[in-house]
Amino acid sequence: MGGSTGNQVFWRAVFISTMVMFMLAGCSSKDIDPDDLPAELVSFKQTLKVKKVWSHGVGGGTENLRLALRPATDGVKIYAAAHDGKVVAIDLASGHVIWKAKTRLPISAGPSTDGQLVVAGTSNGDVVALDAGTGEILWVVAVTSEVLAAPLVVPGKVIVRTVNGKLSALDARTGEQLWSIQQSMPRLSVRGTSAPVVASNMVICGFDNGRVSAFDLSDGGVIWDILMNPPSGRTAIERLVDINAMVQVAGSDVYAVGYQGSLGAIAMESGQLLWSREMSSGSGLTVDFRTIYVVNQRSELVALSRASGRELWLRNDLRNRDLQAPEVFGGSVVVGDDQGYLHWFDLSTGELQARTRAGSDRITSQPIVVNDILYVMNDGGTLYAFRVEPVKKRGG
Repeated sequence: MGGSTGNQVFWRAVFISTMVMFMLAGCSSKDIDPDDLPAELVSFKQTLKVKKVWSHGVGGGTENLRLALRPATDGVKIYAAAHDGKVVAIDLASGHVIWKAKTRLPISAGPSTDGQLVVAGTSNGDVVALDAGTGEILWVVAVTSEVLAAPLVVPGKVIVRTVNGKLSALDARTGEQLWSIQQSMPRLSVRGTSAPVVASNMVICGFDNGRVSAFDLSDGGVIWDILMNPPSGRTAIERLVDINAMVQVAGSDVYAVGYQGSLGAIAMESGQLLWSREMSSGSGLTVDFRTIYVVNQRSELVALSRASGRELWLRNDLRNRDLQAPEVFGGSVVVGDDQGYLHWFDLSTGELQARTRAGSDRITSQPIVVNDILYVMNDGGTLYAFRVEPVKKRGG
């Protein structure tokens, strides 16, 4: 019964993107609005020099399945996985492979790590845990449906979100289920799910019904639950309000954004909505001390005030290039696109600073940053490491 439910949710999730592809395929170039075409890259004066430190092929490509294969790190090693089941541990600085594992599972999300375990989810609805030191498989446990959000490893537990709206806590040693909750699911949803985060002994997560909820980490009890944006419209497509992007916790606030919904700030302790503004995003957001950076549904990069949601700047020169969630790196915010390009923008002004390429395949997920190196994975299954240096001025 669980597998049947998982399949129904999977097809419901891919319906929209498939339909859009057919619509575009059936249109001639005359029928397509120029505003819907991917923006052409333009020349600019580069103020940062991006240097590739190393790259490593992890495994087979994802074939545009839109999986959540974001690398993870424990500060010494970086762990990455591919859809063909391969998982690798690599030394952060040198790029030297420490171990490789072949799980023979269709990995679709993760990995995540706490330095002891490396955990990933699969398209078949399994969660696999490996020893972070050796790559030995410790356990494989079936959950209710496909995992499209990286499982979260916390002391004693692994928190897993599945595409059928279920959030579960598994015992980190055995994989045994400790508690689970079930959110209602809409008839249609966009492919992808929001990954859980933990703060102040709470598990906080967004759901496909437009809700953001906080649960007690120990037993799954509901602490607060808020509807970010009520669905509206006559059709199921018009009523989509999925929160697919991982919520971000900064200070005492939680920030969340939904598809065809809103961007808002929530008080972490009470669940009170502090402010909200219209915004649609399926890619995601990141935050720093004062600012929220979000990729909206048109692949425009927007910077907003954390305190009020006021727009600070917007870049539309990457419109419709299928940008992934941004990441802050030094004085820049970095985004990857569907042709493998990484773009660096100034945090304060939004000025384009640098551009480089991590292969020719789509950037799979949000980059991660450790110290002075940025790591990113592409759909071809290759992990890249980049360092940035200022461009030396000529003459003096």
